[in-house]
Amino acid sequence: MARPLVPLISIDALVTAALELVDEAGDFSLPKLAKRIGVSQSSIYNHVSGREEILELMRGRIIAESPYVLEDQQEWEAALRAIVRSYRDAFARHPRLAPLLVLQTVQDDQVLALYENLAVALRAAGFQGRDVVSAISTIDSFALGFALDLAAPDVVWAPPAQGYPTLTSALAHAGPSAERGEAAFDFGLEILIAGLQSRLQSTVL
Repeated sequence: MARPLVPLISIDALVTAALELVDEAGDFSLPKLAKRIGVSQSSIYNHVSGREEILELMRGRIIAESPYVLEDQQEWEAALRAIVRSYRDAFARHPRLAPLLVLQTVQDDQVLALYENLAVALRAAGFQGRDVVSAISTIDSFALGFALDLAAPDVVWAPPAQGYPTLTSALAHAGPSAERGEAAFDFGLEILIAGLQSRLQSTVL
């Protein structure tokens, strides 16, 4: 049997190769992707429509690799913790992907399902209408912000020995980079949930 003129590729292989390029360089291009998997650039279009679809497939892949469990009759706060932590963990493996994904519309079904679960939890809490969207946007910014923090250098602040005594003192207690990031995420998540609780209890709603 004659060998095919173009090597056979799969969407999974495309997504894996694209993620590798992003992890290595912070971005990808179709020419580099074609070279990575050993095919012509034109053959990629037999499987996807272009860069935007590949980005959405990568978004769906990392969310699928970080599952979360929601229980029946679960308190909304617990549901939010599970979803937001899963979202953050998804980007922990590919922190350099986050800046690329914020530039385009969310279309992947698995990711939309995550946002649907967020909306359900917020509605169960008592939020209505535009406040549901506002809360989701706030949560999204929080999670993506910590995703970007995962790509930050080990030393984020480097004040000189003199001139910034309060900051220097605080940094002395921050601990190693990974420990600092995890503590900050837990701290921020609890503040976020407390803020949502306070909003529900206010007379503004």
